[in-house]
Amino acid sequence: MKKNHLNGGVTYLICHSGVNILSVKTQILFILLAFLLPLSIVASPLQEIRITIQQKNVPLGKVFKDIEAKTDYSFLVRNNDVDINQKVSVDAKDKTVAEVLGMLFDGKGINYEVSGKRISVYKAVRQQTNGKRKMTGRVTDDMRESIIGASVSVVGTTNGTITDIDGNFSLELSNGDTQLQISYIGYKTQIINIGNKSSADIVLTEDLKMLDEVVVVGFGTQRKVNLTGSVAVITAEELQERPVSNLSQALQGVVPGLQITQTSGSLEESPTINVRGTATIGEGSNGAPLVLIDGVEGDLNMVNPQDVANISVLKDAAASSIYGSRAPFGVILVTTKNGGSEGKVSINYNNSFRFGTPINMNKMMNSVDFASWMNDHFANAGYSVFFNQERMENIMAYHNAKPYGRGQRITKDGTILNNITPRSNGTWDDGYRNGVDDVDWIGAIFNDHTFAQEHSFSVNGGSKKFNYYASFNYLNQGGMVKLGDDGMNRYLGMVKINSEITDWLRFNYSMRFTRRDYYRPSTLSGNIYEVMTTQGWPTLPLYDPNGYYYSSPSPALGLAEGGSDRMQNDNTFHQIGFKIEPVKNWVTHIDFNYRINNYNRHWDTQRLYNHDKDGSPVIYNKNSSVYEQNSKENYWSLNAYSEYTYSFNESHNLHVLAGFQAEELDVKNFSVQRDGVMFPTKPFLDLTSGLDYDGNKTDPAIYGNQNDWATAGFFGRVNYDFKGRYLFEANVRADGTSRFRSDNRWRVFPSVSIGWNIAQEEFFEPLTEVVGSLKLRGSFGTLGNQNTTNWYQTYQILSLGASNGYWPMGGSRPNTAVAPDLVSTDLGWETIQNYNIGLDWGLLYNRLTGSFEYYIRDTKDMVGLAPELPNILGAKVPVINNTDLRTQGWELSLGWRDRLKNGLNYSVNFNLSDARTKITRYPNNPTNSVWSYMAGHYMGEIWGYTTKGLARTDQEMQDHLATLPNGGQSSLGSDWRAGDIMYADINKDGKISTGTETLGDSGDLSVIGNSTPRFLFGLDLNASWKGFDFRAFFQGVMKRDMWQGGAYMFGSSYSEWSSAGITAVSDYFRDENTWSVQNGYREANVNAFLPRPLYNDKNRQCQTRYLQNAAYMRLKNLTIGYTLPASFTQRLGVQNLRVFFSGENLWTISGVSDQFDPETLTGGDYGGIGYPLSTTLSCGISITL
Repeated sequence: MKKNHLNGGVTYLICHSGVNILSVKTQILFILLAFLLPLSIVASPLQEIRITIQQKNVPLGKVFKDIEAKTDYSFLVRNNDVDINQKVSVDAKDKTVAEVLGMLFDGKGINYEVSGKRISVYKAVRQQTNGKRKMTGRVTDDMRESIIGASVSVVGTTNGTITDIDGNFSLELSNGDTQLQISYIGYKTQIINIGNKSSADIVLTEDLKMLDEVVVVGFGTQRKVNLTGSVAVITAEELQERPVSNLSQALQGVVPGLQITQTSGSLEESPTINVRGTATIGEGSNGAPLVLIDGVEGDLNMVNPQDVANISVLKDAAASSIYGSRAPFGVILVTTKNGGSEGKVSINYNNSFRFGTPINMNKMMNSVDFASWMNDHFANAGYSVFFNQERMENIMAYHNAKPYGRGQRITKDGTILNNITPRSNGTWDDGYRNGVDDVDWIGAIFNDHTFAQEHSFSVNGGSKKFNYYASFNYLNQGGMVKLGDDGMNRYLGMVKINSEITDWLRFNYSMRFTRRDYYRPSTLSGNIYEVMTTQGWPTLPLYDPNGYYYSSPSPALGLAEGGSDRMQNDNTFHQIGFKIEPVKNWVTHIDFNYRINNYNRHWDTQRLYNHDKDGSPVIYNKNSSVYEQNSKENYWSLNAYSEYTYSFNESHNLHVLAGFQAEELDVKNFSVQRDGVMFPTKPFLDLTSGLDYDGNKTDPAIYGNQNDWATAGFFGRVNYDFKGRYLFEANVRADGTSRFRSDNRWRVFPSVSIGWNIAQEEFFEPLTEVVGSLKLRGSFGTLGNQNTTNWYQTYQILSLGASNGYWPMGGSRPNTAVAPDLVSTDLGWETIQNYNIGLDWGLLYNRLTGSFEYYIRDTKDMVGLAPELPNILGAKVPVINNTDLRTQGWELSLGWRDRLKNGLNYSVNFNLSDARTKITRYPNNPTNSVWSYMAGHYMGEIWGYTTKGLARTDQEMQDHLATLPNGGQSSLGSDWRAGDIMYADINKDGKISTGTETLGDSGDLSVIGNSTPRFLFGLDLNASWKGFDFRAFFQGVMKRDMWQGGAYMFGSSYSEWSSAGITAVSDYFRDENTWSVQNGYREANVNAFLPRPLYNDKNRQCQTRYLQNAAYMRLKNLTIGYTLPASFTQRLGVQNLRVFFSGENLWTISGVSDQFDPETLTGGDYGGIGYPLSTTLSCGISITL
């Protein structure tokens, strides 16, 4: 063997042999290389690294030299039959190394193999065959143990097989087959060049990606295998391919213990987020987690999912304590993408077009059913019916006629019917007393579909010295409301740059801008969802017979013509950071963050007009005004921390971090409202008159305030591990806040956690083939909570008002001053203690992974009302620290991933969590009233009656009352008949009663359920095959009880003015004595679900019969995508092109009544009914250039 030196100093090993047999020493060399050199990663690096080489008529060796200079690879020429001096030409611009080699060797009969960072080049030997040949081989691991079920396939074809029990395989090849791909779950995929070989011995190395995965934690990163706190990680791949309008929706059900609740589909509403159950019940306390976007507090719903690199959810004190009192109930860390480091520019564009339909949209009864249902209410109570016989006939006639025009219908004989008649003065009659229309008010107000579109654009590039990332996102979301404008526009922009100024100094800067424009009718607020049905009777005219909107009152006129409400919320973030490393492994970070928030709201209210029979306007609502609000927030924070990493004796690893953090928020609010819109089409503040409709002067309403708070904190962290087996971490944070008085301003909060990587013990080696990783960990820590809605509860505040007195004095409203409430100067920190124990595992070469955690969280010294004082005091009692609660729960996550022999990759991920919260101290309920919090009881308890059933006959009811000789059910009402509820006598005292409604004397009341969501779960199914990808994601709650006792449940309330005539309440009790049955409008329904309708609550008491089973499972997402082959797209200059079709909220199974959505059951403006969620179908493309 000799060394040949070419120009440029590149060295090649050339082996001489007359019979083409390697010498013994050379054989030993290659055997050692096969075992010691690392194998290629999942996607071969030669197929990932891109280079540019443009050479003409130069030696082949010169091209090898250029490739070595641009990559980490070196060349080995195995035989002397490869002429490295032969002249070649190559013109490769931004091509992979594999593509360059293919161009070089095309037609030259040269093959190559890749082993680690070495490319072996040799001359191919032609075989005289019939075009087919057989390839055999064996696949083993680095311990020479056989790998069973490894996938062996020919690159670029569907020809493949799997290894048998001994790791052997046999495959028939065509002469054109040059490469094999070998893969197995838990091992790195290898691509080898086979040339003219008939056999191969392949060694796969374990894929340590899971062990080496780096997780973002507070002020740094850690290897996932060394984590001792409770941290969940969501990757970009899990988020980007699901088209949702905000990041919160994409996270729902993905992380165990992270509860995201969407109780309304209204575009201005954001999901509520909490970590691990009920956090606090303190007066004015906030239990939401801290959300940090690249280290700055922000809004999850204002982040482009395409910009996200990863999300870490810190759930216990050990993980979140370093953030101190701003993060007592968990932290959500969002890390966005940075620029590239390979010297090339990458451009990406994504879009999504979405078509939504409301989930579970209710419908109103038709006019005949509604009128007869309402008459049943009156008749059942012994009163005269509301709709007399003449009006019922008119309603029936109008209902049976065909639509003719707005407010009119036509009969078969050509008679035109009006939905209302005029008065003698020419105005229309009262719609409630005289209307005969047939309107589904829900359908009249809501659209049956919406449209949304989203576009995202990003560009990134650069090198390790300097890189950049920029993106822009636009979302246009149409609303459900049909009358008036209802919609939202969102704009997101980001620019990030990173620069290596010197070897020891790096600089980074980022700027983010977010804007949300929301607009809606000015009356689409408050109790709109209540009045939509309780005021919107089907018989009430939507239009008058001339086609004008008509209000009597009713919602439509105000929505269509009552003005608009427009909100604009802008945030601008600036972040500057320096990373200083004067000595290796000693790194100092200095970060400065600044945020400006500008919020503007314009709300104009217009005068409303009905019209008379001649079409002339008649004033209906005299009020008109313009309201303008402006709010500005200035926030800054400074983080300065230094960290040092040291290892010694190849066993001990130490990491120390210490730092300081300060932040301050300044808020200014100003608003003004002035009456008298002069020009309805120009509702501007300077174009208001300051006069009411009758010309009287009105004073403008002016409001303003300014407030601020500041915090400072010193923090430190120590991490130690011994050979990666025994892990230790300690955190400490000393926090000070301006919200408390100087003598109670500072607190110190420590945490400690330990871990044991059992699978790395020597005694565990026999099990490593089955159990690749197994870690036991535990933690304890304390935190403080300073997140209160009233920033300064320990200070008395005198509220002053300008011209806001109720009674005018001298023609003007006087200034006011309100005496401050009593305060407790001792009011201080809520404290939170966390205990956590967890077990993480990876089995079968990490095909099966999972974790289990059990935790306890004690929230102590919550803010509650002080004990009652005599009424003569004349003031509300102050709040003090006097309430405790304990939350206990567990979390389970399981994951399975595998690859079938036909190339199908699939994975299944399942998570399940549960939490319950018990009140351990609550002195504010000295009588132990069952309608308030009680020490020793769980949160969410529902107290009510046990129901025996619904009496189907009068005799059944009388028999039931006979079992209650000491008063029957008289405490709840009288006149008990067929169709009424039979309540159970729980305490066996011969009557139905509530006692004193206290613990120990609750009569027949008992705990009948609990509204706490239990056993929250998520199931994620994924598969990919030959460019196709599939995802189905299910989310739900396995156990939850809810009580909904209002008009949307029973239809009835306390009067005809608060009844909801939706079709879902039509299943009510009717027998032959019911008015609607006797008069032929309805059939009897003695097996009904609901009781007979009455305008009282005797049948609507909280009870077991109508307790809602709010458990549900929902198909949150179903996505099918296809990525076009790279061989096709690269011809177009496109690196990646994917098309997809997706659906959200496609299917639901639940135990709630038909009129409710299990997700929005606790939201809405009225009894769980509000702006509905949507089923959304979407399609789009993703292009990378």
